[in-house]
Amino acid sequence: MKFRDERSRSSTLLPVNHSTEQTIPSDRTVRLLDTTLRDGEQAPGVSLSPDEKVEIARALERAGVAVIEAGSACTGAGERQAISRVTDLDLDARVTSFCRGLEHDIDLALDCDVDGVHIVVPASDRHVEEKVGTSREDNLAATAELVEYATDHDLWVEVIGEDGSRADLDYLEELMATALDAGADRACFADTVGHTGPERTAEAVSRLAELGPVSAHTHDDLGLGVTNAIAAVASGADLVHCTVNGLGERAGNVALEEVAIALSHVYDVETLELEELYDLAQIVSRATGVQLPPNKAVIGENAFTHESGIHTDGTLKDDKMYEPYAPETVGRERRLALGKHTGRAGVKATLDEHDVEATGDEIAEIATRVTELGDRGRRVTDADLLAIAEDVTGDDRERVVELLDLNATSGGSVPTASIRLEVDGEERVASGTGSGPVDAAVSAVREALGSMADAELESYHVDAVTGGTDAVVTVEVTMARNDRSVTVARSEADITRASVEAMVDALDRLLATDREPLAPADD
Repeated sequence: MKFRDERSRSSTLLPVNHSTEQTIPSDRTVRLLDTTLRDGEQAPGVSLSPDEKVEIARALERAGVAVIEAGSACTGAGERQAISRVTDLDLDARVTSFCRGLEHDIDLALDCDVDGVHIVVPASDRHVEEKVGTSREDNLAATAELVEYATDHDLWVEVIGEDGSRADLDYLEELMATALDAGADRACFADTVGHTGPERTAEAVSRLAELGPVSAHTHDDLGLGVTNAIAAVASGADLVHCTVNGLGERAGNVALEEVAIALSHVYDVETLELEELYDLAQIVSRATGVQLPPNKAVIGENAFTHESGIHTDGTLKDDKMYEPYAPETVGRERRLALGKHTGRAGVKATLDEHDVEATGDEIAEIATRVTELGDRGRRVTDADLLAIAEDVTGDDRERVVELLDLNATSGGSVPTASIRLEVDGEERVASGTGSGPVDAAVSAVREALGSMADAELESYHVDAVTGGTDAVVTVEVTMARNDRSVTVARSEADITRASVEAMVDALDRLLATDREPLAPADD
């Protein structure tokens, strides 16, 4: 349930009691480089089309990302087409391509009309000798030649010392000095395998920062991605490589949204338009098919969701009580969840959201039943709460929409579904097609209800599946209409029926709240 509180609309980042030994002064200029379209796409199972890359690039531009690494031009013709599509957008952000230590890669990047390149060269002996099969001295010479070649073609150049966190720091310093002397715009300290901690990061970056502009590229294999990024900034880095939602190889890159909010909230260093972060996260999640973990910092579903009675009560009294910053800061909304820990304050707030009146004693009884339901391991939805409230208060509610019959088939080339609903006492029949039986059934429901049923499906997911031949699937949907939302879960042996029943019940609750007469179904 969305928790709307007028006080929260003017909320800002809460003040932080900064240490007298603050390591990152608020007047530092720090920018973010997003590599979702390159390093993020290297996550297993992720492949972005040119259209998806364009959509994500536009969202990154809205967020104010300084540099967008659009891909690796050497990957193939399809990748070059996608990079070119991004460069054609004429964004304010610098658009770049990742390049191996080959002039041919730079040529391919030039064909995409990028603003700059990231040239990756080996930094650790493991990579210099075993991966590339060269020597330290030859690696230095090759790096200088590559940089000169790129700068001769008017490209912005960043040189990344691959596996820099496991490199000999004296050699890493010599390698990056060679790159900068050859004309590179900046050097990048790369914790390529997520190997190191903040002390080593600080030592390496501070030495490189003495040479010239330095960036940081960190991975989250040890759960230290943000920590190492902050350590790098504190030591002189002014550009941090990130990916949206922390996508990337293995455990992923450092998450763009986490670095941005950490720098803003803790150090008063602004890098992005923070209110764009949640929309950006959703766009990337949809495009990549990688769902957001509920407990993910900043953009996870639970980040601003409260179930505990103590926390809910405190939040209702003071929206800053149990949150480090207001959800609106990052484009979110606060939600109250129902469950075994829900207290009377949470029950009352949810009932108020649905315009349901109850006395103090009735609210106490409703809260007790909600707790009992949660104790049985059930996720308590808005529909559960409203059904309990109707029973406790004795208020009978006439359904606006009720499912009478459903038939769906997917055996042919085009999945189809037919549905029979009772809408305000009138029987309506409709059919629909879709990409699958569920999609076809949903189309049929919308056809039957007509244009007045303009609810938005905010979320849909399969919550649980039991095993065995009598397997039962639980589908949970959240739908919104006219600034109201309701969550409903239904369990059935058939996923299509479970989905339709959940959606119809959600629509029934939303329409019953408004009590607007429905228009006839569209012809």
